[in-house]
Amino acid sequence: MSQSNERPEPPSPSEPPSPPEQTSLPEPTPQPEIPAPSGPAPEPRTLHKPRSARWESAWVRLPVLFVLLLAVNGLTTLINGVADATPVTGLLSGVATAGLALGAYVWLVRRLENRRNPAELRPANARSELRTGALLGLGMFSLVIAVIAMGGGYHLKGWGTFGGALTTLGLMTCVAVTEELAFRGALFRVLEEKTGTWGALAASGLLFGALHMVNPDATVWGGLAIAVEAGLLFGSVYAATRSLWLPIGLHLGWNMAEGGVFGTTVSGSDASHGSLFTASVSGPEALTGGAFGPEASLVAIVICLIPTVLFLREAKRRGRIYARARAGR
Repeated sequence: MSQSNERPEPPSPSEPPSPPEQTSLPEPTPQPEIPAPSGPAPEPRTLHKPRSARWESAWVRLPVLFVLLLAVNGLTTLINGVADATPVTGLLSGVATAGLALGAYVWLVRRLENRRNPAELRPANARSELRTGALLGLGMFSLVIAVIAMGGGYHLKGWGTFGGALTTLGLMTCVAVTEELAFRGALFRVLEEKTGTWGALAASGLLFGALHMVNPDATVWGGLAIAVEAGLLFGSVYAATRSLWLPIGLHLGWNMAEGGVFGTTVSGSDASHGSLFTASVSGPEALTGGAFGPEASLVAIVICLIPTVLFLREAKRRGRIYARARAGR
């Protein structure tokens, strides 16, 4: 038996193992984009971020703001002194003083409260709210005169002077701006932090009436009437809108109609330098307001209380009636 000379073939070298397949990680699921909130940013209820610790208390900021703004308001005496020069001088001096008061307010708010752009004086709202407020004030006082005339208390004599009315417009612009900055911008707004809306409304209204009792023909009744019809009205407008432009316009329209259009006494003082019409007022004081002017009449009080209630209801609907601060705050 023969043996085969064939040798077995050596085993072939094993092929290198192939690298394991790499499994790709799943791509992350894209997250839906969250839309940015629409509409204006919510307005602050009260003052915030004071410049330093000593200004944190409303009782410290309030007298500083109020007294300094009343000092600016005292410039109306200077306006009365130069207003008789020419109608243009009277108009420009009044508008310039109003601008000075606005600048002083913004500067004080920046220094004391660290608020660079006061929300209550947004420039975007100025034109429309001033116009709306002025028309509302003019319409309301025209209604007062219409009711007094129907009762036999207002007698139209004839035309006045356009130049005199122009001078009165300058003065009333100054008065409306400075008084609203002091009483609604400083007193109401800062006091509300401690007393709530109702306390601020009552206190600012009473002090507003008291300010007018220093006028030459002022009476206690006239001061109370101003507190109720004007103090509460302007305060309610600010509470509903949280803007000073609308109460400034309303204040201007009312005063201008009173002293610059219909020629009646303004808050117990002969502040008018002329009006579009000349007239005489006679009859019971409850109807005409007597020497204090139509603002002391029951007619004006009733007509002003109606929009006051409406604005307060609107403030409540918008959630802008704030409670009194807790003890210790």
